Amino acid sequence: MLLLVLGVLLWWAAHLFKRVAPGPRARMGTAGKGAVALALVVSIVLMIFGYRAAEGAFFWGRHPATVGINNLMMVAALYLTSPGPKKGALFYRMRHPMLTGFLLWTLAHLLVNGDVPSFVLFGGLGLWAVVEMIVINRSDPDWSPPAKGSIAKDGMFFAISVLLLLVIGWIHTWLGYPTFG
Repeated sequence: MLLLVLGVLLWWAAHLFKRVAPGPRARMGTAGKGAVALALVVSIVLMIFGYRAAEGAFFWGRHPATVGINNLMMVAALYLTSPGPKKGALFYRMRHPMLTGFLLWTLAHLLVNGDVPSFVLFGGLGLWAVVEMIVINRSDPDWSPPAKGSIAKDGMFFAISVLLLLVIGWIHTWLGYPTFG
């Protein structure tokens, strides 16, 4: 469980570093981008190995209804993390579509994974997404939405999101985590 917690904490630190400590981050210059990228890669590796090795109490599991709801939430999460909301007509006024999609991803995974390691991983990452939105809003309160795009772009990115869900579902199933029941 320690690797998992360290991975989640490193994820938080790497993402919040620029906003919480802008001076030290600015002094790092372009080398700071590499350091942050390396920290994020290390955090993902720690989370993967930590999650696979972690044990904890089990409260609920997969159910056919929750699997279906999870998959619908995942299509929405994938769409929100795509360029669709900024280039389309439906969600172009949404300030944090990617973080909202990420939060939706964490909630979808908590719906079908009711064990302590999942609470640490998905709960910790979901909490990070909420904190990140708050920190961004406070540090940059003057935001204006991009120009409104076309509904055709929304449709295109939605179709890509469905296709991506099928690919991700196939990979999950190949790894031993069936996603479609």
